[in-house]
Amino acid sequence: MNDIKIGEILLPGEEADTEKREAKVRTRFWPVLKKAFSRLPFARDVVASYYCAIDPATPRRVKAILLAALAYFILPFDTIPDLLAVVGFSDDIAVLAAAIAAVRSSLKPEHFDQADTALELEKLASSQSKG
Repeated sequence: MNDIKIGEILLPGEEADTEKREAKVRTRFWPVLKKAFSRLPFARDVVASYYCAIDPATPRRVKAILLAALAYFILPFDTIPDLLAVVGFSDDIAVLAAAIAAVRSSLKPEHFDQADTALELEKLASSQSKG
């Protein structure tokens, strides 16, 4: 995936677009993350980014960038289908990595604390459903 495409995906856009993305991300993030978790090399950063994106204190530009990347991750309009396991998620991973790198300074310790709690709860729920 080239830098131009990633740059286009991560454009903050209009406030109305950001609000629509936030609604979609809030609804679909956790189900998609559960499916992709084992193939996502930096799940903690992605979940912290989710919490940063929905944090009212997060600056609008940062929120818009993160929501654009998270929306790309959860929506099924990828050029490479996510059904192709690791290869299918490579474009999602590139977009998420670029977004996180661009706004890393806005990810606060509390976003990572929330991510750790959520991931631990997910691991617990997953282990209970298998056992």
